Amino acid sequence: MYTKRIYPLPTFLNWTRKYIIFFILLAVIPVVPYHLLDWKWLQLPWLPVGLVGTALAFIIGFKNNASYGRLWEGRKIWGGIVNASRSFTLMVNDFITNQFASDAKSDAELHAIRKTMVLRHVAWMTSLRHALRVKKSWETTNYNEIDKKYSERINIWEYTYSLEEELDGYLSEEEKKYVLGMGNKQAACLKLQSKCLGELRAQGLIDDFRHMEMQGMLTELFTLQGQAERIKNFPYPRQFATLNLYFVWLFILLLPLALMSEFDQIGQALLEGGNRHPVYRFIALNFVWCSVPISVVLSWIFLSMERIGDVSENPFEGTPNDVPITTMSRGIEIDIRQMVGDDPAGIPPPVPEEWDSQM
Repeated sequence: MYTKRIYPLPTFLNWTRKYIIFFILLAVIPVVPYHLLDWKWLQLPWLPVGLVGTALAFIIGFKNNASYGRLWEGRKIWGGIVNASRSFTLMVNDFITNQFASDAKSDAELHAIRKTMVLRHVAWMTSLRHALRVKKSWETTNYNEIDKKYSERINIWEYTYSLEEELDGYLSEEEKKYVLGMGNKQAACLKLQSKCLGELRAQGLIDDFRHMEMQGMLTELFTLQGQAERIKNFPYPRQFATLNLYFVWLFILLLPLALMSEFDQIGQALLEGGNRHPVYRFIALNFVWCSVPISVVLSWIFLSMERIGDVSENPFEGTPNDVPITTMSRGIEIDIRQMVGDDPAGIPPPVPEEWDSQM
């Protein structure tokens, strides 16, 4: 999901097109009786509506800051997984040796052990990816049709392939059966790694100090996993998200009623200016209609900022601007398999870019 630096404006307008049509209708409907039927009572003073808009700007700013914090924290967590994966692979590559072994292994056997541990680590990332893609009731693609459509245009692997399919070739059949039978499958993968480290220590392929260091790295991976699960399983507080939405729609509904009288007053002032040109008088008499585009633009800005906060709340949901965990996992896999000297022909290629995004 690494997107281009700037979204084309038509794309962003298309993302909110359903709302724009509604805003146009909402702005036009009150002007008709106000202007054509002379219902001058159908108006609100601008001052209270303007105060609501000012307060709303602060509220939306608070929500967007919090939502961006969740998104950026998710990105930092996966950045930590990148670093921890490389560090763990270095330990696997350099710590598993015959230096302390009573029964020395051949180079091919040592390479097989290292590769098995690296592939098991990839299985952990794969299990974590699938856990983070599980749909939650509060995520936008569950209730917003536009977000759902945009997500469906992207080939999200976790929705295309099952975890069982993706684990093929990374775990033995016995290990895969064990992992798939557990509730927390990513934790089960790390447990298998810990068990393997214990066996290597018993064989003397790693000494006590190296065993402790590698166990410490597993603890770091558990920590990063827990941080990602915390963001996934705990939503942005619903009281803030719900009230924000109510406040935005209240402002949008009141806005046309307040703008009409303001633009009508401007039109009256133009008439009093004394210019009797027919075109000038026509514009002045109908100046109230200028409230329609202004109302639409203001409504679109406020709701778009609210929507940006919504789609940033859940960075692992699978929308085009989420953390690209699939792409990052594949990049990590390529790096660590190359580090242990795996056959280049067996290493998968990077995830291709789709729709200006990399999921």
